[in-house]
Order: sequence, then structure tokens, then C-alpha cells
Amino acid sequence: MPARNLRLPLIAALVVLCPLWASCKPAGPDMKAQIDRLMQAYQGTVPGAAVAVLRDGRVLFSGAYGQADLEQATPVTATTDFRLASMTKQFTAAAVLLLVQEGRLGLDDPVHRFLPRLPPATAAVTVRQLLTHTAGLIDYEDLIPTGTTAPLHDIDVLHLLEKEDRTYFAPGSAYRYSDSGYALLSLIVARVSGGDFATFLRQRIFLPLGMRASLAFEAGISSVPERAYGYSREGERWVRTDQSLTSAVLGDGGVYSSVTDLALWDEALYGDRLLSAQSRQLAFAALTPTDDPNVAYGFGWRITGETVWHSGETIGFRNVIVRWPAHHFTVIILTNRNDPEPYTLALRVAALFYPDAGRVHAAQVVVGPDSGAKPIPKP
Repeated sequence: MPARNLRLPLIAALVVLCPLWASCKPAGPDMKAQIDRLMQAYQGTVPGAAVAVLRDGRVLFSGAYGQADLEQATPVTATTDFRLASMTKQFTAAAVLLLVQEGRLGLDDPVHRFLPRLPPATAAVTVRQLLTHTAGLIDYEDLIPTGTTAPLHDIDVLHLLEKEDRTYFAPGSAYRYSDSGYALLSLIVARVSGGDFATFLRQRIFLPLGMRASLAFEAGISSVPERAYGYSREGERWVRTDQSLTSAVLGDGGVYSSVTDLALWDEALYGDRLLSAQSRQLAFAALTPTDDPNVAYGFGWRITGETVWHSGETIGFRNVIVRWPAHHFTVIILTNRNDPEPYTLALRVAALFYPDAGRVHAAQVVVGPDSGAKPIPKP
């Protein structure tokens, strides 16, 4: 399948990267064929993938494979919007940092200042701890009552946590990946900004950066322009498993975007157009150890060696963005299927351009509690 270009200043899909990156391999005429071979499992009448390889704000490679909608036989393109799942967390963190830049919010503000009905056990929790998964909040996915059929929203997460006067550990004393924390962050952004979270992302991040197809999706309120639907493999067939009970929670995983828009996002992270140098330093600081000795956590980003990255895993979608900031180089892979995770695949794509790209990597991809979510029960 031919590669499709992104809406960015373009150079040829097959280019020579050296000597700008002295240790890289020059991209030869078979580069597209090599990437196509790596993406072979996503080709044909199966749930597909979109790939972007970026360097210095330009597209080195853009590829689209398989189908975004099996029922309608709609092919994936570079502008197909996938549910990002936990890749959303980088946008939630950026929204918080924008409010911090404006002096409207403090990283060490207690969460109770904004969400006063949280129980006493969470009194010491701060905004910073929510960002770094060190608050110890109970996983809201484990609190959903049996028999629930209506999708949860961020406010429902708050209500579930209001009934739990306990934490996994003393806030700030340990790390535990937490969708609960990022759901609360979306509510804090809404409370401080005086609006709603989806509107804040659109007005303060997506539209200023030209990410016109990106959005925090709200059923019945917004629509996804070129939507990929999620699928899971059951035996020899693919079954649509696009939504779960937690898919409507926005702060931890509700953003849809394309590799085209994410290329614009990636480039914005190299300058002051959106976030200040201080905010970017905070976001990418490897200050929080995780349960993988190779991985630290910043604000909405994992840090591994010379990379900053984040995956997104939920029912029907597996995604990743891996950035090498020192080299202004990024690989993005978005897929609309339940497995496999594309993190190691992104490293293999990167290694075609930079042989040492996968030298230091996560021992395992850390998935969120929603990654094994079940579809919404049928009435």
C-alpha cells in the first residue's frame, strides 16, 4: 500500500539523515519496503495502522495500512483518527501545565482545594502526585459496581473515589500507574478554567496547533471526523470492541487523533509555542521511578534512556509515540486492534534510521487498568 503524506513541510519519504545524525544509517531506496515488511500483519482486510516517522519537523515516512472500519471497508489513511487511550495523558498533563504557567494552578496545590468531597485519606494528595502516579488512589475500574451498563464519565470516577476513604499507600511515597489520577486532573482543569475539559483541549491545544481533527470525544456532543473503530481477535475473526464502560472517561484516555495531527503536536514540544521551556522540562523530567527499572515517569510521559514516550492501550486500540528529543526524531504508530502492542515495533522502525534506537528500552510495556476492559454490556 502506498505511503500517504502528512500535512507538514515535506521532504521525500526516502531521505538521507546523515550527517545530521552521525550514528544513523542513510535511508536507502528500500526503506519503504522494509517498513512495509515490519507492518505486514496490519495489511489487507484487517484492522490497520498508521505510521509516521519524523525528523526536524519533517516527515521522513508516512504509511497507512489495513482498514479503519471493517464493516464499511474504509481504509486507514494518515488522517484517520484513532482513540489514543493512555496517550491522552500527555494532553491532560499539558492542560495542567498551561494553567500552572498562568498562575491559576500550583503543582503542589492539594487536590482537596478543587475536589473537596474526596475522603480524608486523600487529604495530602497534590496535583503533582496525580501527574506522576504517586497519589496512591484506588483504581476506579475496580470500583465499578457489578451490573453497570452505562458508560462512566470523569465525574463518575470522582463519585466512586468519594466513597473510598483509603489509598494504596501514603500519597507521595510510591508509584502506581493510575487512571484515577488523570480522570481527576481533567475535572481540576475544568474547575480552574471555568469550562469543560474537552473545550479546554480544543481551544488551548488542538486549534492553536492546527490539530483540527483531534478531540476529546463526547458521545452525543462531538463526532470523530475520520474515525477508526476498534477490534479484537476472536478465533479466526475480528470483532468490533470499540467502546468499554470506561471509554467516556476523558482525562485518562478519551482523546482521538491521527498521525497527521500528532506530528504537529510533536513539533510543538520542541519550542515555546504551547508550553514554556520550564513546563517542558517538568513534563520530561525523569524524577519518578516506576516498577520498571528502565523507566521513569514525568508528567504524562515515560522516560527510558534517551527516549520520552507513552503507549495507549484499551479495548480495540494499541498505540505508541516514541521521541528521541536530542535528535529531534519521532516514531508514531496508531492501531485499531486489541493486540499486539506496537512499542517494540516502533523501535524496530526507528532502528532502520538509527541502529541504536532500541538499545535501551522498557522491559515491558506498562499498560493501564483499562487495557483489559470489557465492552459495554448489551441491554
